[in-house]
This record gives sequence, structure tokens and C-alpha cells, in this order.
Amino acid sequence: MNDNRSGHVWPEALGRLSDSSHAPESAQGTPNERLVSFFAPSSFEAEQYRGLRHIVEESGRHVVAITSPTPGDGKTTTAINLAGALAQASGTRVLLVEADLRQPRIGDVLGLEGSHRRGLADAIVDEHLALSDVVRPLPRWSLSVLPAGRSPASPYETLHSSRLGELFEEARRQSDYVVVDTPPVAPVPDCRLIARVVDALLVVVAAHRTRRELLQEALSALDPTKVLGLVFNRDDRFRRGYYGYYTSEPKGRRVPVG
Repeated sequence: MNDNRSGHVWPEALGRLSDSSHAPESAQGTPNERLVSFFAPSSFEAEQYRGLRHIVEESGRHVVAITSPTPGDGKTTTAINLAGALAQASGTRVLLVEADLRQPRIGDVLGLEGSHRRGLADAIVDEHLALSDVVRPLPRWSLSVLPAGRSPASPYETLHSSRLGELFEEARRQSDYVVVDTPPVAPVPDCRLIARVVDALLVVVAAHRTRRELLQEALSALDPTKVLGLVFNRDDRFRRGYYGYYTSEPKGRRVPVG
């Protein structure tokens, strides 16, 4: 895909994710069956997230945001599973940040009790709160989560604060990798603020669902130097052609996830 306004040639894809589960992302109180990095680490799907982890590791970027053009493309599930895959490396400190202040879902998907207590929004508003005051360690999965916190009256103005950058710098010092779930790009401008304080972005696209013009709009709104590439979600064709995919000649930057 070409963005004619920037002159940047976007990679066709960084990876493809085959999602065999069609359960909703918001299974409140119960860890969701989509979280294959945690509950099915030997599965085909989990291997794909490890492939995505490899791409992030090789990129040298340590604070990576996961976004999508529209809601429902699978960004939250991808963010959680990528964090889980990164945390599988022994001794690696991973922080998963819920930066979607409008529709936070990470707490519900992970089944965290009291996930709507203090979090990122509270730490931005209250400078007396340190990162350690709002981060929740999850020793079972060898990672930590920074929930969104209590929903602010104006999410955009909250994220516009210079305090956001300060918190991300603190997170960078304390973690080896920071994975950030952001709002979708097309409906609201919040992701553009978050993009200023991260190293890289992965854009999740739902196969056979995300409209091309909305994808182009999302890519045009982001800094092309920070976009690692696209992740095609729910692409069952990749799974059916698993072995053939490895024996075919690579085209562009199509990197198999898994």
C-alpha cells in the first residue's frame, strides 16, 4: 500500500494471526480463551505471537503501541498476547499498559478484580502517584499491568498532559518492554498523542473486515518512521497454508508470525 501524501511505501504485512476462537474480548471476571500466550503456549496461535515477539525484539524498540484503524479489529487481544509472549523470556520485565481510556478492556479480559481502580488516568492527573502506586504485578504470568484507571471526563485532554511522557519514561527505566494498548486511530485522536511517547506502533487489521480506506486514513495519521508494519488478524488462510508459506519466496516485508 502506498501513502501518496507521505511518499512512504508501507510494508504489506509483518505477520498474520489465525484466530480460531470467536469468543468476545470482554469476558469479565474470567481469563479469556483468546489468550493463547498464557493458556495454550504450545498452540499454533501462540507460536504466531512468538513470531511477533521476535520482530519486536529484532527491531530494537522497547515501548511498542498496538493500535488498529477501527474498534473490533483485535488490537487488545494482540497487545495482551504479545506481552505474554515477551514475558516468556527468562528475566524479562514486561509492562502491559492500558492506554485506551474510553473503552478499557484489558482488566476484564484478564479477569482482574478491581481493574477499574487507580491506573494510568489517575497517575496522569495526580502527580503524587508514582508508577509503582498504580501498576499491578501478575507473578503468575511474569508481567505487570498498568490499568486505565477511572475514566476521566476528557480522555484526550488527559492524554495531552506532559505527565504522560513522564510516566512512560519511568516505565521505560523499570521495564525491558512496554506494550501499550491504544484506542483505534480512525474514530478518536487519542492514539496520535500516545504515539508521541512510544518507540513503535503495530497496526492490527482484521482480515476481510477492516475497510481499506480506513486503514489508509489510520496510516496517514501516524508517523511512518514509527510504524513497524501491519498485523493481519483472523486470517485463517495462513493456517491452512502453513507449510507452503514457509517454502514460498518472501515478498516485500511479509514476515510469517510463527
